[in-house]
Amino acid sequence: MNKTLPFFAFFFAIPLAACSTEPDDTDLEVATTESETDALDAALPPGDFSDLELGARVVGPQGPEVEAAMSNPEGIFADIRSYVACPAGMDPCAPETAPKGTIYTYVHVVVPGGDNDASKGSGNGADNSHVEHAMAFRMIQRAHGFTGNAGYSKAEAMAAMGKMGDVVMTCDDGKLIWTLNSGDGGDQWAHKEPVTFYWQSTLPPAGPAEAYELHVDYTRAGGPGPFPAPDAAASNACTKVPA
Repeated sequence: MNKTLPFFAFFFAIPLAACSTEPDDTDLEVATTESETDALDAALPPGDFSDLELGARVVGPQGPEVEAAMSNPEGIFADIRSYVACPAGMDPCAPETAPKGTIYTYVHVVVPGGDNDASKGSGNGADNSHVEHAMAFRMIQRAHGFTGNAGYSKAEAMAAMGKMGDVVMTCDDGKLIWTLNSGDGGDQWAHKEPVTFYWQSTLPPAGPAEAYELHVDYTRAGGPGPFPAPDAAASNACTKVPA
């Protein structure tokens, strides 16, 4: 039942560089083989979510946060909790009155197997009896207006995978991918371990869209989250051309 995509096979076919105990070292920073060099050349420099200073959140039809499940016909595999924030100091965060040039930060908290919190995500109890290995979080729509600034919570990634873990952030036809590799014998990003991902766009959200996907336990589970509408005038740093 292996339905993974080609990029997934590529990244997990190579041993990525081991990391020190510092959270910043969850990135692939040193290449020791030709395959690792190719991966490093294709990688985007990720930021750390803890370094962001955000303002108020966009309030959409579902409120300031979108809570959903990531699923496929076989079942539900994760909770995803998302929001979009304006820059620090902007309150309220209203796209219709925001000044030109406002950068919007799209934030996604992904919890494999669910967080067992009835007030969040897909509901009461675990979404799946047990999630052993979540391997990648990605977009399945092009990142309209993407500025080139994206990243994740390095502390959460370290807590989930331990010091052997690597996170590689790349583009695939204008879509962002965060690939998490636990390394040989390392801990896995697994059940009930939240990791926060983010990316920034010049475009405000148009509403929740089926734009995100989790590669988990050798299958793929999709879910909705805030996403901008296509705009022919907006650039996309994943493609270097208008999205």
